[in-house]
Amino acid sequence: MTVTAKVLSLFRVDQQLRGLRTRLDAAERFLKVQTDQARDLDARLTTLAQQVRQAKASIGTDEGETAAIDARVATLREQMNAARTNKEYSAFLTELNTLKVQKDTIEKRELEQMERLQALEKQVGELETQKAERSKIVEKATAERDAKAAEIKDRVAELTAQRATLAAAVPKDALRIFEELVASRGDEAMSHVEVLDRRAHEYTCAGCQMTLPVETLNHIVRGTLVRCANCQCILFAEAELDLHKPGSGGKKKAKEAEV
Repeated sequence: MTVTAKVLSLFRVDQQLRGLRTRLDAAERFLKVQTDQARDLDARLTTLAQQVRQAKASIGTDEGETAAIDARVATLREQMNAARTNKEYSAFLTELNTLKVQKDTIEKRELEQMERLQALEKQVGELETQKAERSKIVEKATAERDAKAAEIKDRVAELTAQRATLAAAVPKDALRIFEELVASRGDEAMSHVEVLDRRAHEYTCAGCQMTLPVETLNHIVRGTLVRCANCQCILFAEAELDLHKPGSGGKKKAKEAEV
């Protein structure tokens, strides 16, 4: 078996592996998107929960201050009723008015915090609903990913073992070139020779449609690893190339892109 034939066998096994993994990769990507969105909802819920605690704590503090003012007001009213002089009464009244202003300020702030708390709790409820729905999607996506992985597991293992055997038979330099091309170009790493006119010896690279010179074709026939001078893919012939041309009188000279 020629080097090109060995590389082609390896390429076709790689194509099968990529085809199997493409379906699994799509399931993995979908699962990741859903998981990331669920994680984002968790983070937002954590932030809102902290804001809810802060709002409740602020309301509790305001309620305590209001209760303390109410207790002091009650005491002042008793003291006012028992005041013996206008000066005492006026002092108590001044403090009472000051406390009323303070209480109004606190109650206004408390009302704002209660409205904020109500809005926060509404957001929490909405996010919890979204989280529950997203959790169901993540659960389904996980099951689908696992099912796809199980479905292709045996075939992937079989092809992986087959690939290792084929790769071991390819010369190191040729294998390096092939794997670099596959990494950058995938299924376009190799291209077959397309026959335009067999009698006129018109052949092109099926990948880029560049006309192939006869010397390049001769190397392909011999099984030497050859790359297209234009697109750099590895060339191979799907059928036997008949390069004999009666009366040709010689070979056409052209720059060859042999590896």
